[in-house]
Amino acid sequence: MRISRFTISLALFVTAIAFAASSTLSVQIKEYDVQTPNARPHDPAVGPHDSLWVTEQGANKLGELDPVTGKWREFPLKTPDSGPHGLVADREGNIWFTAIGKGYIGKLDSKIGNITEYRPSGGQEIDPHTPVFDENGILWFTNEESSLIGRLDPKTGEMKLVATPTRNAVPYGIVVTSQGVPFFCEFHTNKLASIDPHSLTIREYPLPETGARPRRLALAPDGTIYFSDYAQGKLGHFDPASEKTEEWASPGGANSEPYGIAVTSDGMVWYSESGVSPNTLVRFDPRTKTFATRNIPSGGGVVRNMTVTKGGKIYLACSGVNKVAIVTP
Repeated sequence: MRISRFTISLALFVTAIAFAASSTLSVQIKEYDVQTPNARPHDPAVGPHDSLWVTEQGANKLGELDPVTGKWREFPLKTPDSGPHGLVADREGNIWFTAIGKGYIGKLDSKIGNITEYRPSGGQEIDPHTPVFDENGILWFTNEESSLIGRLDPKTGEMKLVATPTRNAVPYGIVVTSQGVPFFCEFHTNKLASIDPHSLTIREYPLPETGARPRRLALAPDGTIYFSDYAQGKLGHFDPASEKTEEWASPGGANSEPYGIAVTSDGMVWYSESGVSPNTLVRFDPRTKTFATRNIPSGGGVVRNMTVTKGGKIYLACSGVNKVAIVTP
């Protein structure tokens, strides 16, 4: 397809508008070294009393930081090379994690340190990636290379798995809406998808731009979904009700590789740009459609995921520099 000079000029103009709408982000970013060297902290989670939990993928551990005292607790996993990836706390304060390296879902009782492992019946191979609970206490999780969506009932240990309609879709980030419907990214496609919690039927939603590659999702207070378009350097927005999609150029440009993303209770969208050095923390205001940006002090080393507390603090895992961070807006 021939691209005219006018088209190129227009694209540059649109990008310039996005950059012009970006300002300097005024926040406090406090970083903490992970207790074990070279632990490769991957995903953070909010635990009881706003403790910061993180998977230590390189150390085969889960770690807990007390934000008040700065003290760490670490819990080695009983299966070697489990490759802990994503994690989430349940209502009782147990920490659930995905063992992408050994194909199981784990539950840590942080009070006594006991770990329970859950695997599919029949020996089916899985590579669980990102977990999330629904309001009924059911754990949903993506499986990356096996292109499966998993459902685990903690009460019975029963696990169900459903293949995505698109082969090799690489399910990645996942959220559950207030209606109890899990939505997830298909990272190797330009699609989002949902799974019916009862029939387990998967529906796919192709994004308007064929080059889009959604990687992580975040649920907004109004029930809409924001996603990081990793391949195109954009922030995306999807409304499940209208199925309307919008995308905005990220301040760092087409190669900024937006990755970890979260939304605070005031509706502000927070995400990281992993393709720039140092990594940046970006805030997007949906009301004014403006961006504000701040460099992560340590450089970040790729912020693969982030989460938020009820009080509005943002927790980051800074993989390549062996740190976690707490952001106070």
